[in-house]
Amino acid sequence: MALEQMIRDMGQQARQASLQMASLTSEAKNQMLQEMARLLDSSRDEIAAANAKDLEAAAARNLEGSKLDRLKLTPKRIDDLIAGLHDVAALPDPVGEVTKMWMRPNGLQVGRVRIPLGVIGIIYESRPNVTVEAAALCIKAGNAVILRGGSEAFHSNSFLTQLLQQAMASASLPVHGVQLVETTDREAVKILLEQEDTIDVMIPRGGETLIRFVAENARMPVLKHYKGVCHVYVDSEADLNMATEISVNAKAQRPGVCNAMETLLVHADVAETFLPQAAKALQEAGVSLRGCERTVKILSCEPATEDDWYEEYLNLTLAVRVVDSMDDAIAHIHKYGSQHTEAIVTESYKKAQDFLRRVLSSLVLVNASTRFNDGFQLGLGAEIGISTSRLHAFGAMGLEELTTTKFIAYGQGQIRT
Repeated sequence: MALEQMIRDMGQQARQASLQMASLTSEAKNQMLQEMARLLDSSRDEIAAANAKDLEAAAARNLEGSKLDRLKLTPKRIDDLIAGLHDVAALPDPVGEVTKMWMRPNGLQVGRVRIPLGVIGIIYESRPNVTVEAAALCIKAGNAVILRGGSEAFHSNSFLTQLLQQAMASASLPVHGVQLVETTDREAVKILLEQEDTIDVMIPRGGETLIRFVAENARMPVLKHYKGVCHVYVDSEADLNMATEISVNAKAQRPGVCNAMETLLVHADVAETFLPQAAKALQEAGVSLRGCERTVKILSCEPATEDDWYEEYLNLTLAVRVVDSMDDAIAHIHKYGSQHTEAIVTESYKKAQDFLRRVLSSLVLVNASTRFNDGFQLGLGAEIGISTSRLHAFGAMGLEELTTTKFIAYGQGQIRT
């Protein structure tokens, strides 16, 4: 009962804070973001100490490699967080933007204007950097946010939230505009998902199990993606050296993230030339291959099963399939993909445009790595996540995706007859 009351109180405090957040000036929000960047820079030792507690506990629990990597707050990641805060502060404030105006025959002038979503709940695993990134975007878009991080990052998240609330107070923003559910009790997640009266939207970030649990139990709308089964298709007219570099980057640069390539599709016309070249580079990067029947005739690798085409490995395992045409590649993506990120490598403008038009994932790229499906890389500043649900937001969610629009109207005494 005490836990339920605590979370209910948090929701009510967030709702009150959101009313103030919605009318904040851009200057006040940017001041908070700049102060948070300063606090991150001046608190590096304290952040490292809190993160070390989490890493020590994770090692004792034998946390797997990809999750352990996500948990780390390295100096480089702190630098990235600071840069992200400055970037978000520099972005135009979407709140109050009039997106469209039109005149009705009766003289009524109608328009649409951007407003905050209200109170956003975020449930996430492992990555303590989400605490800062999510709060920054929610604040800049005029929202209040309730954060529920994973137990493995408890100490890191708690300290970062303290810094966020300190920055809020310094900029005269309501401190309850950013709150963390400070308990490792799993029941807290279920209770949080029941707060439809005070939380307007829920955003889960983590593994497929967590996201499906949130989607199935939340009483409020959910912005989500279940997994990232991302593909690179190497066309018959591809620059094979470029294709090799893109493939290695898409798979091995950081394999434990949702925008890493999980399946490589190769046109049959270039397979015998490209696959040995690519396999050598991929294996040098530590990647192990699982191939279709045609692939294993060209390469010495483990045969792929039907389940491999659906798999989000999040490690250095890669499925490889030879296809006869771009149509076959697109059919494979539509059947096995997760509408996250797909890329084509080709020198043909016609094929590139056809691929962009027909593939329905949240980001489709030509001659570039899937790793670019990231808010920072796309120029949005730090992202709050990637949505594959299409409704309201599709793809990387930046500031605009954390707002909605309301109608406004100007009249001169019009009445309806």
